[in-house]
Amino acid sequence: MTLFDPTLLLCAFGFFSSLRPFEPFITAFLLGPDKNLTETQVVNEIFPVWTYSYLALLFPVFLATDFLRYKPLLVLQAGSLLVTYVLLWKARGLLATQLLEFTFGLATASEVAYYSYIYSVVEPVRYKRVTGLCRGATLLGSAAGSLMGQLLFSVAQVPLLHLAFITLASAAVAFITAWFLPMPKRSLFFHTSPSTAALSSSSPSEQMKESKEAMIPRSPEARKGGSRLLGVLTMLFEDFVQCYKCRPLLAWSVWWALSTCGYFQIINYTQALWEDIHPSGKLTIYNGYVETLATLLGVVAALLVGYLPVSWSTWGELALSLLSCLMAVCVFVMDTLRNIWVCYGCYILFRAVYMLLITMATFQIAASLSMQRYALVFGVNTFGALLLQTLLTLVVVDSAGLGLDIHTQFLVYAAYFTAIAVVFLIAWLCGVVSKRISKKEEPSLEVQELSCSPDGTSCM
Repeated sequence: MTLFDPTLLLCAFGFFSSLRPFEPFITAFLLGPDKNLTETQVVNEIFPVWTYSYLALLFPVFLATDFLRYKPLLVLQAGSLLVTYVLLWKARGLLATQLLEFTFGLATASEVAYYSYIYSVVEPVRYKRVTGLCRGATLLGSAAGSLMGQLLFSVAQVPLLHLAFITLASAAVAFITAWFLPMPKRSLFFHTSPSTAALSSSSPSEQMKESKEAMIPRSPEARKGGSRLLGVLTMLFEDFVQCYKCRPLLAWSVWWALSTCGYFQIINYTQALWEDIHPSGKLTIYNGYVETLATLLGVVAALLVGYLPVSWSTWGELALSLLSCLMAVCVFVMDTLRNIWVCYGCYILFRAVYMLLITMATFQIAASLSMQRYALVFGVNTFGALLLQTLLTLVVVDSAGLGLDIHTQFLVYAAYFTAIAVVFLIAWLCGVVSKRISKKEEPSLEVQELSCSPDGTSCM
């Protein structure tokens, strides 16, 4: 592996773009003397901008990612992070800080290019290995950044603004790294080759079928340059309908969208809850240690998925219900007991449970799909999560809506996860009842089959 090998460069990009020592302290910084914003401004007027911008930019960025063949969007992602932290350093006042959240939303939306890029520059036999390496690099960068930030802040007593400078430097390294990545010659939708689509089928015949299905254009009008976008959109819609006809895939996707919506809300606003319970201006905070531990335990939980002796096809919906209930309990306890150590512990458990389930959902969804369709399903699920999060933010958080205080918000989020648990418990019970009814009807179906004429054209 050479210095400029795409895999090595991708891992370096993922590590440095995720190395953000400042991130565990963003709320404390905005509420502190450097920015001197109020809690209402930060929670109800600034943070919601990230949600709105992420939703608005996700679909156009998704299409641009494929059309421009990934690399330009990786440069855009790192460049947006650079602009975000420059604004964090220089910005003063509400409007400038809201602009900062918009640029961070652009950086977040551009992350879709990172994993998509992998499948355009490496051979199919290396997909699993390279995906694992890149995933590990981003998680390692996130954990290392949180630990570094906490040690510099609490041990070396480095000012929070200096942590922003270190994060800015890390984003600059990622930005430079992105320029050395080779430009792919193909993509999943706009620029395809026969090898692009044959990614995850279980047999050679299925690989050949997927390869034929995934080649663009699929229809005559899509062959015309001016109608290429229309052809891709038509193909995406056809694949969307085909994918979501599968009930198990639909169930895991619904949980994915619902839970990711709530997960985003928790990780976005939990620092505000901690700040209210344990003010950083008066007491020592340990947000960096907590984020590091939460990330590492999340990795362990994700790795455990492959070793759990559970028939997910049979017990999956019940597991989703019970563990969603556990997540609801974590959020409720964080809010009601108002003890910072209890908050830290519940937050770590909450993230570990989510990582366990989202990894299982990823495996269950990806197992029966080509990489092209998996990219579509992943995008649709994420878009659904963001749409729900936008509605939840608009109603619960935004000052234009109810503008609830942080403790009332967390009560709403606890109720939200409880509702998810109830939905999937009902779904599991309906599935059990349906299977029992089917078993009772099997004898009568066999009798009908035996009474058919030998040529099968009529039944008695």
